[in-house]
Amino acid sequence: MSPTTPEGSYVAVDLGAASGRVMVSRVGPSTLELVEAHRFPNVPASLPDGLHWDVLRLYRDVLDGLAVAARDSQQITSVGVDSWGVDYGLLDASGALLGNPYHYRDGRTAGVPDQVHARIPQAELYQVTGVQFLPFNTLYQLAADARAERLDAARTMLLIPDLLGYWLTGSAGAEITNASTTGLLDVGAMCWSPRVLEALGLRSELLPPLRQPGEVTGPPRPGVAAETDLGPLAVVTAVGSHDTASAVVGVPSESTGAAYVSCGTWSLVGVELEHPVRTPESRQANFTNEVGVDGRIRYLRNVMGLWLLQESLRVWARAGLPADLPSLLGAAGALPAGGPVVDPDDPAFLPPGDMPARIRAACQATGQPVPGGQAELVRCILDSLASAYARVLRDAERLSGRRVEVVHLVGGGARNRLLCELTADACGLPVLAGPVEATALGNVLVQARAHGSLHGDLDSMRALVRATQDIRRHDPAARGQRQGEPR
Repeated sequence: MSPTTPEGSYVAVDLGAASGRVMVSRVGPSTLELVEAHRFPNVPASLPDGLHWDVLRLYRDVLDGLAVAARDSQQITSVGVDSWGVDYGLLDASGALLGNPYHYRDGRTAGVPDQVHARIPQAELYQVTGVQFLPFNTLYQLAADARAERLDAARTMLLIPDLLGYWLTGSAGAEITNASTTGLLDVGAMCWSPRVLEALGLRSELLPPLRQPGEVTGPPRPGVAAETDLGPLAVVTAVGSHDTASAVVGVPSESTGAAYVSCGTWSLVGVELEHPVRTPESRQANFTNEVGVDGRIRYLRNVMGLWLLQESLRVWARAGLPADLPSLLGAAGALPAGGPVVDPDDPAFLPPGDMPARIRAACQATGQPVPGGQAELVRCILDSLASAYARVLRDAERLSGRRVEVVHLVGGGARNRLLCELTADACGLPVLAGPVEATALGNVLVQARAHGSLHGDLDSMRALVRATQDIRRHDPAARGQRQGEPR
């Protein structure tokens, strides 16, 4: 973009595990406006061979959203795509998709991590990749696919944002922030790890070339341009394509003492560092070192997140029970503190199903009062999340040596006042809630800098977020003070 026309229009395609959205942003040195063009559900499909993402439906919705963005905006400068991590599509030699991608909640990786660790010990794997152990990490999924001979016809593996970018442009690559979640990237050398590939028996050509955030992927394919009317000047630009990488760009922090909770279906809880932490203590605490924008390290741990609440609401709605979240949150907030808490990361909570029954069973198994009604169960979920956030942040301080003075809670959870208050209480620290659309904002900020609408480092981008977005402060309350407060 010419320096004489600093403002530009940028589109963020932001795909979450429960929904997707196409957002249009106007960005300039003092401008950061975000408007929703299209929002759509992301509903997996359970097939005889397992749980899959309906990626073709997602792509259709992306195209529809881009068409709305082009219709309602001035000339679009760039489009960026981000999504959740670890999942992927496999392409054959002609570039055709070999089946719908598996969902990370599918059970096909059961027992696979132990088989992988027999070939490359977990301690060595952590030294190379710095990635926390999660049974659905990409390397375990690929090992399961290799065992089932699903890789025989595959020539290229593309993570979900890279797959959509390939369909939009015809150019295949792997953006590095998302690649760093796979367990296949050498986080020290910032390249695909020959050691891990050898241990898994994977061909190196299965993995496409790495890309950096801000790198132009290419113009839309002619068919895409014609269908969406994006215009002749639009391009697709790599962003922090792991949604947390984009969300962390959108965290309005202004000190090194800031921690973040990126709260959606999953909660990603941690701090931003300059270098990875790969000590034995870090591995034992199951912290991950994921690459961020500008080479920063997202030092964090996954917490199951609002999935517990989302799945409970789904179960109640199907059973014909009240599932109005604002009413349930109001009733939950009126309950006294000190109720039961569960470990949100208990593997029992990972697959879809009767979440309320599982939570009650976990409380019973640990000798705690069993939540009776819906409000009690909602309060149990939120107390459990707040307690988990505080525990993770204490570990992050201890393992990284970085003192935490304030917690930024961004993403959909920032709308949940009760969760923000309980988090402030559990951490004993102020919580700054917002922006809700931190991921989309981080996505467009990286694009805008790449195309000249912005200049500077992450600090300057975050200053623009602070100056333009709604952020609410929640201070920790004295013990018992929350009960009975107007909500």
